[in-house]
Amino acid sequence: MAPMPNPVAALQPMQLDPAVEEALADPLLSASLWGMIALMGLAILLFVYMGRNVTDDRVKLMFAATIGIPAVSIASYLGLASGLTVGIVDIPGRGESVTLWGRYLTWTFSTPLILFALGLLAGTSRAKLFTVVLFDMAMCVTGLAAALTTQALWLRWAWFALSSAFFAVVLYIILVEWPRDVADRDPDVRELFDRLKVLTVVLWVGYPVIWAAGTEGLALLGTGTTALALTSWGYSLLDVGAKFVFAFLLLRFLADEPAGVTESAQVEPFVTPGDD
Repeated sequence: MAPMPNPVAALQPMQLDPAVEEALADPLLSASLWGMIALMGLAILLFVYMGRNVTDDRVKLMFAATIGIPAVSIASYLGLASGLTVGIVDIPGRGESVTLWGRYLTWTFSTPLILFALGLLAGTSRAKLFTVVLFDMAMCVTGLAAALTTQALWLRWAWFALSSAFFAVVLYIILVEWPRDVADRDPDVRELFDRLKVLTVVLWVGYPVIWAAGTEGLALLGTGTTALALTSWGYSLLDVGAKFVFAFLLLRFLADEPAGVTESAQVEPFVTPGDD
């Protein structure tokens, strides 16, 4: 009789590619990841504390969505720092390069939460909210495809162009549709929405710029570990503004449960049967 396999012996530690190990050992790159883990951990504690006295269901929903942003991010950054979501891609004409593909997981799950919270603040319809989240996730997934494609260089840029087209839809809804929805809200709600809208659009535009200029795109700073670390820091700093600052400004406003965002003030387009 054949011997039974030993399940314990089959559980071997994950072996990282030597190039990945070298990159993660770089202090500059490592700091861009572990620093974000610490920040997002503190953010979760701070945001939970800020919402400790919230009682309105609609405000609770916005708090939950917003707290989910650093919760998703801390898990994703831990995956990056441990090497679990870091790999090697063979970029045509350039050779093998380390890619922090786990960032796309962060964006795929955290950016819909940002849009969900912002859409609730604007009082948008479920149709618009579904549309913006759908195109946002499509943008992130096609961005991942751009980063992992190895068949041809033009295919990487084709995926990038498709991702940018999806991003344009997201920007249209944020800049054109949602300002119409928020126009009838209380002045303080409109003021906060305008501030968060500008913050979101300006910072989100920075992501494809860094992709195009960084190690996954034109590699203007080179392809070595230092260039990878600088690219990683660019993304991390954008995450600080697009996630932490966004969430803090929103939750600071919501903590007092202003009348313009409570369940009793829920805007009609979000609950009408026509959206079903």
